[in-house]
Amino acid sequence: MELSFKHQLGLVCVILLFPALCYCQEYTKSRATFYSTSDGYGTPTGACGFGEYGRKMNWYGGRVAGVSGLWRNGAGCGTCYQVRCLVPELCDTNGAYLVATDQGYGDRTDFVMSPRAFLKLGRNEYSSEELKKYGTVDIEYKRVPCTYTGNVLFHIKETSTNPGYFALVILNVNGIHDVTAVELYQVYLYHL
Repeated sequence: MELSFKHQLGLVCVILLFPALCYCQEYTKSRATFYSTSDGYGTPTGACGFGEYGRKMNWYGGRVAGVSGLWRNGAGCGTCYQVRCLVPELCDTNGAYLVATDQGYGDRTDFVMSPRAFLKLGRNEYSSEELKKYGTVDIEYKRVPCTYTGNVLFHIKETSTNPGYFALVILNVNGIHDVTAVELYQVYLYHL
């Protein structure tokens, strides 16, 4: 039986459409703990170079985290995750949405979360405080698209003592893709 061109095209479309429709990232099991900062935002320094900007920007309501293997030599900076804890009687089914702003290690953990992010794992205030008593909890996580408001933001590092050195830190990019390269060019303004 030979298929007409119209049927062949339809079959090709169906074959190509299934993978696009089935894109769903599975959750990865791990563990998470939290920073012990009093203000709930996490550390003011970090391996991503965001510094105070990571705290002052109030990304995801202060729900930030240091990540271990997910840091990937800095390529993981600014990536967003959905993290759900696995203590059924205490955990919210949606968990916490957070952004990676630092490299951090705990007791066999992938996430060292800000207290605000960690408390978001619980169903309510009581269960969140109970989770905090655990210190480290079993979780599952998946990468999700970042949804920042506004434009791409960047910060020029002003701490360099070398006048020929220019450091730029990209603070946020919407979506799920990593920033792997940046192109800069100089614009000359001529006055007539």
